[in-house]
Amino acid sequence: MSKHRSGRSASRREQVPASVAGLPVNKNDEVLLDIIGMTHEGEGVGRVDGFTLFVQGALPGEKVRARVLKTKKQYGYAKLMELVQASSDRIAPPCPIYDQCGGCQLQHMDYTAQLAWKRQLVVDNLQRIGKLNVAGGQDEGILVLPTLGMDEPWRYRNKAQVPIGVTDGGLVGGFYARGSHRIIDMETCLIQHEDNDKVVATVKSLGRELGITAYDEETGRGLLRHVVVKKAFRTGQMMLVLVTNGRDIPHVDAWIGSIREQLPEVASICQNINTQKTNVIFGNDTRVLWGSDVIHDYIGDVQFAISARSFYQVNPVQTEVLYGKTLEYAALTGSETVIDAYCGIGTISLFLAQHADQVYGVEIVPEAIEDARANAKLNGMTNVKFEVGASEDVIPAWKEQGITPDVIVVDPPRKGCDPRLLDTILLMKPERVVYVSCNPSTLARDLRVLEDGGYRTVEVTPVDMFPHTVHVESVAVLVRK
Repeated sequence: MSKHRSGRSASRREQVPASVAGLPVNKNDEVLLDIIGMTHEGEGVGRVDGFTLFVQGALPGEKVRARVLKTKKQYGYAKLMELVQASSDRIAPPCPIYDQCGGCQLQHMDYTAQLAWKRQLVVDNLQRIGKLNVAGGQDEGILVLPTLGMDEPWRYRNKAQVPIGVTDGGLVGGFYARGSHRIIDMETCLIQHEDNDKVVATVKSLGRELGITAYDEETGRGLLRHVVVKKAFRTGQMMLVLVTNGRDIPHVDAWIGSIREQLPEVASICQNINTQKTNVIFGNDTRVLWGSDVIHDYIGDVQFAISARSFYQVNPVQTEVLYGKTLEYAALTGSETVIDAYCGIGTISLFLAQHADQVYGVEIVPEAIEDARANAKLNGMTNVKFEVGASEDVIPAWKEQGITPDVIVVDPPRKGCDPRLLDTILLMKPERVVYVSCNPSTLARDLRVLEDGGYRTVEVTPVDMFPHTVHVESVAVLVRK
């Protein structure tokens, strides 16, 4: 049983505000907690007399001493003060700024345990939100396979997006501290490719030498907002994007010259101009300062041109795993018509087009469709067609043109599929639906709708695209009943 230590007299309790008077704990209490689970944000879950406390850094199976930071009616937050009994899954995080930085949440957890937890996260959402039957032992139901992880779960990111600020008068850049916009200066990131680290460090150093000012979120003044670096793993090409608060860059020729001299691997230097008071990284205006406007990389045998603002999966090794599973679930024989909703720059569409008769991709972002068409041309693929618009508008129009898909693939943003798209899928009645998801809760919600509409979810495979973070991708396959 969890215990707590209060030390308040009855008269002191009478002074507690009514909103928290009935709670078993209050702010600054120290409590002894058994950690019984972990939230989707990676916080340990403990209870005191039935009251739930979330503890950052605590793992399931641990006993911890924690200090209550904040309470609400149903739950509260506590700070880990002492590990009384550690989990066998606990390891020492290798990153020296892990406790401060908000980039990773699970470095203190053994990687095998991370993979098991991510699978369980998917299972819990399917059962709790989707009210779906997950197979266990001999039970019939959805088969949720083990999470597909990485042999080397470090240095996997091909893109760095580093906010720039000023500390003690010097230019700094790194990730934001947990729950804030305070920048933790960083010279190396263990989930980032080493070359990206090198480019960011060099740009910061040169910026300091040339007196480049950093953007201040409070005042809206200062020039350099973000440094964005992209690394193509297969070709080795690199792109640097300087996101600036205004078009004019002081000493721009000297800056570019020094970058080219010190970083010969950089094939493209671009500037993106963002003068808005916003947390959004990119503005609408991008120009090439030197070199090419794109770099090239491969997923499998398919080549992609990557521009300054185009979306491209940040873990190329696991992207190939994710798309391989998507292809497996699509079960293509070469004669099928496939629709790819939320097609982006055409990554999944072109992957599928190698094995289908015809692929139709739809995406609401015009620039992404331009990239998709260019990528199809780059690979000489003529059996794929891309159209701009909302899937729920474009796909019914395709139906009127006589296009009837055998397979529909969806890869929506975190909010999941638009309800009208789900209605459209049920109207089109493809034999298979392959759902690629970055959010287990909206996946579960949407699978429930499709199941109620006449489909059966056969199998789900979680894929670890972002080791040491709480994020998990999944691929699900559904067949018509």
